[in-house]
Amino acid sequence: MKIAVLGFGSFGIALALQLYKNGHDIVAWQRNAEKCEFIKKNGYSAEYLPGVRIPAEIRLTADLADTANCDVILFTAGAKATRELAESFKPFWREGQILVSASKALEPSTNLRLSEVIKEVLNDACVAVISGPCHAEELVDGIVTAYVAAAENAGVACRIQDVFMSKDFRVYTNCDVIGVELGGALKNPIAMALGICDGMGFGHNTRAFSITRGIAEIARLGVAMGAKEETFYGLSGLGDLTLTCTSGMSRNWKAGYLIGQGRTLTEALAEIRMLVEAVHTIEPALAFARKYNVSMPIISELYEILYNGKNPRETVKTLMAREKTSERVLYG
Repeated sequence: MKIAVLGFGSFGIALALQLYKNGHDIVAWQRNAEKCEFIKKNGYSAEYLPGVRIPAEIRLTADLADTANCDVILFTAGAKATRELAESFKPFWREGQILVSASKALEPSTNLRLSEVIKEVLNDACVAVISGPCHAEELVDGIVTAYVAAAENAGVACRIQDVFMSKDFRVYTNCDVIGVELGGALKNPIAMALGICDGMGFGHNTRAFSITRGIAEIARLGVAMGAKEETFYGLSGLGDLTLTCTSGMSRNWKAGYLIGQGRTLTEALAEIRMLVEAVHTIEPALAFARKYNVSMPIISELYEILYNGKNPRETVKTLMAREKTSERVLYG
């Protein structure tokens, strides 16, 4: 198939290479024309995954018109850039293209899931989602990975599954788009909170506690919003949360770790120098929590740390002193 990858950051590169290895014809769009020409000339990106060779057969372009005749359009831009990208792509969109959102975030200005943003811009088009536990660095190295392709239409999900699946990249299908997308987005602030705990020197007990109660928090909100509870205990929920909370390769975890060691949010972001989606996800998550009357104590306390200057150790005391309850995933 002819596939366009819109956005050529770390994950865009990794997915483009995966699709190229599967024998597809790849057109990759890079917003910056100078960076695009650098990659064409040198065969690698100086900014993202610099040690990874990008074959000349993957056609780089800074002109979205070059993606017009593709069968699959893969959006890999972050939360703040997805709407603008969809608007720019709109003149080239045509009926019959499979649109796929690969980013794990919520749009800060509207609180929409990114598939909803693309759908809103492109005249109510059908937009599928791919998500799961995956570091771009490991995917390009051929390390065994599993993912989820979600679409309201099971046939579309199966087509995406066929496009991506290989001996090293196993893809499952799911029709719960809301759950798959929320799991990928909401795991980011939970991972940042866990990173803060790690930065303060807490141990494995705390990590297990945080992951378990974190996924309960995510599931509570997701079910209230119409998702299926079981989705959050699959790859796009618990799987992705576990990876992000236990790997130093995670930008969200690392930002939290630096804050736990005493950095401010500004200092942590400056040190990482890459997009940390948790920062843009916290407020939409809490807005949903208020709207659906759902308790999200971990994310609520993370907000207090980042934006109201609360001492992280006081936050831990607050969480541990909450009213006694039973262990009920949806309501505890």
